[in-house]
Amino acid sequence: MELNSWQHPYPIMMNLAGCRCLIVGGGPIAERKLRSLLQAGAEVTVVSPTFTAGILGLENRSDVMLKKQIYDPMIWGCHGEARYALVIAATNDSHVNQQIAQKANAQGLLVNIVDKPELSSFILPSVVRRGKLVITVSTGGASPSAARKIAKEIDKTYGDEYEIYLDFLSETRLLIQNQVQDKAARQRLFKEMLAWDLMRLIREGKFKDWKVKFDIALQGAAWMQTQEQGESELSSWSFINDLAARIGGGDE
Repeated sequence: MELNSWQHPYPIMMNLAGCRCLIVGGGPIAERKLRSLLQAGAEVTVVSPTFTAGILGLENRSDVMLKKQIYDPMIWGCHGEARYALVIAATNDSHVNQQIAQKANAQGLLVNIVDKPELSSFILPSVVRRGKLVITVSTGGASPSAARKIAKEIDKTYGDEYEIYLDFLSETRLLIQNQVQDKAARQRLFKEMLAWDLMRLIREGKFKDWKVKFDIALQGAAWMQTQEQGESELSSWSFINDLAARIGGGDE
């Protein structure tokens, strides 16, 4: 893997729930990678002769297996079968990291060498999380420090209110998908929702009361009662126009 191959990386979000992952290394960097993988729902094996106190504090979890040993190629399993969805090498031994890269690449596994993007098949961006909102920043391995700096700037811009906002959009989107069969009508409803000034209500502490009124109005909508309505009934937020107007005017 050449460093210049990271000039045009392909961004991707992975579902690692229940997937087995391997981390070789037991220091602070390995701990950060472990916590990130656990947050994604992965089952993680960590191999190292020593571990940070933070890693040791996770050893009783069912999704964490600690192997207190130096790196041994046998950890890959018998007969060379690929046991892991992805591998992260976070040791301070460049020779060991290179061995891990060669082994993982030979088995077609995704591998990240934390300080050697040129040996990696994937690199990890800096991440800002607000519930369902995930914003990532990458410099293609050119400057992880710059990526972290930019992520900190983004972190100041996107507050906790985005988690509440996206939870609402997700809940309402699923309801519309279940109740409105016409695709064009659904897309129009989704687009109109984005024009509502909900972020201000959340920041001002008024969203909870508005949400109660919204739910009551929504349950009374014709397209919530039956699937046998005309197209005009299915494709309109007119039943909460008053609520939408009150958002814009700032009334409670």
